[in-house]
Parts: sequence; structure tokens; C-alpha cells
Amino acid sequence: MARADRRRAARQARSHRDLTTSGGARVAAEQDMFFPKLRKQATWMFVFLALVFGLGFVLFGVGSGSGGLSDLLQGNFDLFGSSDPTKKQAEDARDRIAKNPKDADAYRELATALETQGKHNDAITALEQYRQFRPKDTAALGELAALYLQRAQRALERRNAIQAAAGPAAATDLFTPDQTSPLGKALSETSGQPGFDPINQAVKTKVDKELDLALQDAQQAYNSALSTYEAIAKVTPRDPNAWSQLAQAAEAAGNVPKAITAYEKFLEVAPDDPLAPAVRQRLKQLRQAQPSVSATTGG
Repeated sequence: MARADRRRAARQARSHRDLTTSGGARVAAEQDMFFPKLRKQATWMFVFLALVFGLGFVLFGVGSGSGGLSDLLQGNFDLFGSSDPTKKQAEDARDRIAKNPKDADAYRELATALETQGKHNDAITALEQYRQFRPKDTAALGELAALYLQRAQRALERRNAIQAAAGPAAATDLFTPDQTSPLGKALSETSGQPGFDPINQAVKTKVDKELDLALQDAQQAYNSALSTYEAIAKVTPRDPNAWSQLAQAAEAAGNVPKAITAYEKFLEVAPDDPLAPAVRQRLKQLRQAQPSVSATTGG
């Protein structure tokens, strides 16, 4: 009996080991199958997430700082090149001019497109060309005169900026060495001027040149605006606004005699205009500044 019991216990122990071993192997096998599946699922998950992010980037502008598809539909997203309609308008106008250099309308459209783009100097060139074909278009002439006034204002702003930036650098004693020092004595003996500062002199020369150029640009622009307003007044001599603009342009250009004449024309055309009292007052001031200029009307 005891021997039979031992044999039965041995069989049970062996069966338990086999069961444990086979169960562990089965679990290991299942794990080996699970991880490849997981890797495959993860790969598709990564692809899915990338696709979602990509669509979100395009459709909603996620992480791009733009409005995504809404910007694209509204023409604000530059995907296939420029979406600015004025650029195409300018290109079309240039193509038309290339085919027909006397196409006045093309010059007008080119000027409008360039002005919208902020290219004011190029717009002026286009309007001057248009003016050769349509010299009596007062709307275009007024636009041209306004652009010249803007150019003059930009030149004056540039001059003020140069002057402000050069203030400390142009100080006469900024780089001047002690006249009693060896360097100060050497500089004075070389130049013949006590306290001569070559660095300061070079800076001052450059600054003065830039200031003069800016002032010349402003004066030329004012003169161009003045001549353009004169052309408008010539086309519309009974328009008091034309004479008022001409007078103000003349004042801006520093041409007091022309300003006086234009103000007098204004009063001649519109003596009862609401601006007439202010014009008479301004005329009085200008005549006092220019006593040699005689009034042609009794303002």
C-alpha cells in the first residue's frame, strides 16, 4: 500500500509539473503573440495620429499660427504662389503695356495696383505716364499730387530721423582730445586748427550730406505737387477747391507769390465760400510777409 501511495503521489507531482510547464509555455507563447500584435496596432495608431495631426494642421491651422483651410479658402494662405489680387492686376497691366505702350488705361490700372501695394514711387511713375495720354483727368492728377505730397512728407521724416540720430555723434567735443596732450597738439599742428577733430569732422560731413539730400527730395516733391495742382486748376478754373489746394501746395513748396495768387483766385471764384474768411486772413499774413507782391483783387 505504501509503495502504491508513493507511486500515485509521484504521478500527481509529475502531472503538476507538466501542467505548470505547459501553462507557462502557453502564457509565454501568448505573450510572444501579443507584443507583435501590439506593435502592429501601435504602428497603425501612430499613422492614424499623424494623419489626424496633419489634417488638423491643414483644416484648422493647429500649431501653425494660421487659420488653416479657412485662410486657404479666403486667399490668405500662400500655397500655390501669391494670392494678392493687386499683384496679378499689376502683372496684367504690364503685359498690356508691353503689347501697347500707348494703352492709357493700362497705366492707370498699374498705378492703382502699385499704390495699393504701397509702392508709391512706382505708382507716381505710372501716373506720370498716364498723364501724358490723359492730361485732363483731374481725378488722376489729384491722386498724383497727393502722392507727391506724401513723398515730401516721407523725405522730411527721414531728415528728422537722421538729425535725431546724428545729434550725439555730431557734438563738437565728442571726440576732441585734450589740446595740451600729444595727440591734441599733433592734430592742431597738422590741420592748423586748434582742437581739430577728424572723426567728428567726418561724421558731420556725412550727416550734412544726408540731411541736404533729404531736404532736396522733399523740395522736389513739393514742387512736383505744386505743378500738378496748377494743371488741375488750369483744367477746372471755376473750382474753388482746385485753387485752395494749389495755394496750400504753394505754401508747402515755399512759393509765397503763387500761394497769394491762388488764394486770390479762390476768393474771386467763391467769395461767399465758408472758407473765405480764413482765406482772407491768410492772405493778409502772406502779403505782410511779401510786401512787394501786390494784390490783384481786393480780398
